[in-house]
Amino acid sequence: MADEAPSPHKRDPIKASVGTVAAQKRREQAIMVGKEKREALMRAKRLCRIGVSNVNNDVPIDDNMMMDEEQSLLEAQTLKAVEDLKHAVAYQGKGTTEKRINALRELRRLLSRSEFPPVEASIEAGALPILVQCLSFDSPDEQLLEAAWCLTNMAAGKPEETKALLPALPLLIAHLGEKSALAVAEQCAWALGNVAGEGEELRNVLLSQGALPPLARMMLSNKGSTVRTAAWALSNLIKGPDSKAATETIRIDGVLDSILRHLNKADEELVTEVAWVVVYLTALSNVATNILAKSNPLQILVDRLASSNNLQLLIPVLRSLGNLVAADSYLTHNVLLADHETTVNAIQALVKCLRSEHRVLKKESAWALSNIAAGSVEHKKLIHSSEAVPSLIHLLLTSPFDIRKEAAYVLGNLCVAPAQGSERPSLILEHLVSLVRKGILPGFVDLVRSADIEAARVGLQFMELVLRGM
Repeated sequence: MADEAPSPHKRDPIKASVGTVAAQKRREQAIMVGKEKREALMRAKRLCRIGVSNVNNDVPIDDNMMMDEEQSLLEAQTLKAVEDLKHAVAYQGKGTTEKRINALRELRRLLSRSEFPPVEASIEAGALPILVQCLSFDSPDEQLLEAAWCLTNMAAGKPEETKALLPALPLLIAHLGEKSALAVAEQCAWALGNVAGEGEELRNVLLSQGALPPLARMMLSNKGSTVRTAAWALSNLIKGPDSKAATETIRIDGVLDSILRHLNKADEELVTEVAWVVVYLTALSNVATNILAKSNPLQILVDRLASSNNLQLLIPVLRSLGNLVAADSYLTHNVLLADHETTVNAIQALVKCLRSEHRVLKKESAWALSNIAAGSVEHKKLIHSSEAVPSLIHLLLTSPFDIRKEAAYVLGNLCVAPAQGSERPSLILEHLVSLVRKGILPGFVDLVRSADIEAARVGLQFMELVLRGM
């Protein structure tokens, strides 16, 4: 559907072909962030050691010091714990509930002790059918919590171990509902987040079983840990490559308001998780991007960029800002006005990221600036007169190739006025002369020599601008 596809980003003046590949590129970038950046920083799958109820565990085993003998002992203890759980579930005498909970707690304790928990041993011992049985709706909350906790850490295992949890998914989803205790729902969301983090196949299974609406509605909570867990699991669930889940998410009543409300919270960990939701919404769904843009989250994102030095927070906030600026002309025409304080603050925040020591922040901020620079002449003048230009020139001349290419887009866009209809973009001669005098020409010449066709084209287009301006 046309509504689903992200709209082209605005680098057309310096690169006419970008409109035909923009939607696919934004999807690829979103998935790349999910696979590389996010997993490096935050792990797509997470073990639960403390739990949503802040239950204390034994001291975790140091995996670097864990010997084969200790691993064998842990697996043997796991086999015994599963057998004890089977007996406790089959027991019908006095103290049935207490026996079950104690047996579940022991298995959970073993599954929480190591960075590489004995999931295979527990599955081979037959733990899964028993844990599914312990999730039945007539079970006490403590039993549900312990069973979901066991499943959470089993889902953090190897791909085949995560897939083994398929029989448990319907009940885990069912316990996300409003009738469940909040701690139980939160632990089930964590387990489902691990399943969704495994890949597209299991995400599609969860979506087909109706996991999205109740998980998204958990974002409406005022409890910080619930929102953090739900947002993390939700971002794993909607990360694509299909856009339908992202579009469905933004249309759920209350989700948009909750996103904006949580982005303003002081809890940076919570804001980070919510910002990742925004990343995937804006990267994958044009509908979601339009709705978000018109709710004006820009000032919130800019404030976050300006005030935080937390890399884990800055990456999704910066990518969200970049996606919004790249995808929706409403922002440029109605919010990012050249004489507006928000626009000035946005450029200042992006300059801060350009000067960062972190490669990803430099690249992402240059990408965002390149799309602002593809706006009106007033936008170009604002950037040209800002502190962004010295930083961009430095990046063009000294940075790794991918950052140099992004910096070149910004500097090139500063030199051309928006085209009228099918006409060729006109020069902004003042900017071109100023930038050439500051020594940017060698950077574009290097791009021409590049084996990267896109970069070479940008370099050649800038050479053409220089020749036209002579």
